[in-house]
Amino acid sequence: MRKMRKLFYLCAYDMPIAPDIREKRRQAILDLVATRTITRQSELVQLLLANGFDATQSSVSRDLRELGITKLASGYGRIGVTGTPDMEVPEGYVRKVATAGNNLTVVKTATGAAQRVALYLDRSEWPEIVGTISGDDTIFVATRNAGEQKQLLSRLRLLQH
Repeated sequence: MRKMRKLFYLCAYDMPIAPDIREKRRQAILDLVATRTITRQSELVQLLLANGFDATQSSVSRDLRELGITKLASGYGRIGVTGTPDMEVPEGYVRKVATAGNNLTVVKTATGAAQRVALYLDRSEWPEIVGTISGDDTIFVATRNAGEQKQLLSRLRLLQH
């Protein structure tokens, strides 16, 4: 009976809880992406495993998405969503993001919010945006090519709430 109590104590109190593990793994991902050129998710999984983190391709993929990290031309990198300090996109304004070909992205917004979101995008100085056209609840965002469109989609998804 004494061994059972000791085993319970070790299991119940000494094991880290899942959110702690996830946050440490995510911090390790941020550190790795900031200090190395990583071109494949499988490479990132191997680096995490070598550093003592449990990682699978699916957990890494989810972590990358939630951290705002996407595959850029030079490897994985973090894409910020900050525009100018005087502008923000209020929560709930961006409702849906879809593509229309390789260089046109359609952003659906709350009614009456398209002009404010388009202004934010215009002032953001994101290099992949060539220009925007907005109506009442829809914005067309032009990019030069499919690669830039992919970067834009990663940024826009961070604006969706």
